[in-house]
Amino acid sequence: MSVGAEAVAAKGWLGAHKWLLARRVSQLGILALFLLGPLAGVWIVKGNLTFSYTLDFLPLTDPYILLQTLLTGHLPETKAIVGVFIVLVLYALVGGRVFCSWVCPVNMVTDAAAWLRERLGIKGGAHVSRETRYWILAMTLILALATGTLAWELVNPVSMFHRGIIFGIGAAWAIILAVFLFDLFVMKDGWCGHLCPVGAFYSLIGKVSLLRTVAVERAACNDCLDCFVVCPEPQVIRPALKGVDGAGPVILAANCTNCGRCIDVCSKDVFAFGSRFGNRTGRHSSPAKSITPATCK
Repeated sequence: MSVGAEAVAAKGWLGAHKWLLARRVSQLGILALFLLGPLAGVWIVKGNLTFSYTLDFLPLTDPYILLQTLLTGHLPETKAIVGVFIVLVLYALVGGRVFCSWVCPVNMVTDAAAWLRERLGIKGGAHVSRETRYWILAMTLILALATGTLAWELVNPVSMFHRGIIFGIGAAWAIILAVFLFDLFVMKDGWCGHLCPVGAFYSLIGKVSLLRTVAVERAACNDCLDCFVVCPEPQVIRPALKGVDGAGPVILAANCTNCGRCIDVCSKDVFAFGSRFGNRTGRHSSPAKSITPATCK
């Protein structure tokens, strides 16, 4: 039986894809807001993901870009600092890596690669530690410090793709195609799950976020493993789902993207969105089982 088939049978197609559809509406809606100005002259949002003005008064600044800017020796304007504060507060509430699953346009590319990889039956691939992204993050910051420039942003797929969609894709196609082919043929969830320094940066903010995915009915889990298959960060699931070492049902791992894939794909409605304060054991508890899904290693 294909992944998610039980969920579709139990909840219907729409019920088993509601959070996927919501993410696509969010991603495409954000792109549309940026494109309305250049294409239709309706300037609701001006700028790009690096810095933008909404309705000519609300500044939003990418904190990763601002950190690189500081390391180059340049002092940002006050409005940029205000924009960073707003973004940090937002992601501290809803989860840093919500950016990856609900905002980042590259997510649609890597999701397409994952979908095609499954349809083609491609298994295995290269093995790279998920910690590699943090080393790459550190190197991008060292590069900014050493060169005095935002050198990483010249090849950052996230920045290139978003700027390319708004101002003309140009050479960005080559970078995006490389990410797609890498995820398709070389490594499942390779870019977002193992290499992307943007996701690594936002995961640091996600450590304190209030909104969390919770295994509210983990005792109902039937070990179908569909959640592990669809999750881009499957290592975050097991502690909360299986109560490993007495863990509560809240997924507290910083790399959870709050994408809702596990909610959609579960026929038993084990998962739901909640808060970090719901981490109590009790009726939702279930003992850790000896089986360890290969996907969460």
